[in-house]
Amino acid sequence: QVQLAESGGGSVQAGGSLRLSCTASGYTYKRYCMAWFRQAPGKEREGVAARYTDGESVYYADSVKGRFTISHDNAKNTLYLQMNSLKPEDTALYYCAAELGDCYSGSWSLRTWYRDWGQGAQVTVSS
Repeated sequence: QVQLAESGGGSVQAGGSLRLSCTASGYTYKRYCMAWFRQAPGKEREGVAARYTDGESVYYADSVKGRFTISHDNAKNTLYLQMNSLKPEDTALYYCAAELGDCYSGSWSLRTWYRDWGQGAQVTVSS
C-alpha cells in the first residue's frame, strides 16, 4: 500500500498561485496513475488532474485546464500541482491519490478508481 502525504496548501488572493506537493512512500513499483482531487464543503469530491508516472498520459478537468499543471518527480517520489490564476471557486480540500497502472480517460476522474489516498491539504482563495 502506498502512503501519500500532501503539503503546500494555504490561503491566497484570487489571481495568485500555489503549489501542492504529494510525497509517496511504501511502494516498490514506479508505475502508478497519480491524481489530484478536491472537495469543497457540501460538494462531491472531483478529479482535478492525473498523470501516469511512467509515461505521457495526462488529464485535466475542464475547470482547471490552462491554469493548473500536474507533474511528477520520480527521483523524489513526489507529485506536484502548480495552481496559477486561482479563483475563489478553487477553494477546497485537495487530495492526492494513487492507483497501480496507467491513467485512462474513462476512469482517471473516478474517486472509486484509486486505492490509496492522502489526508488532504486545504486551499483557500479569497476574492
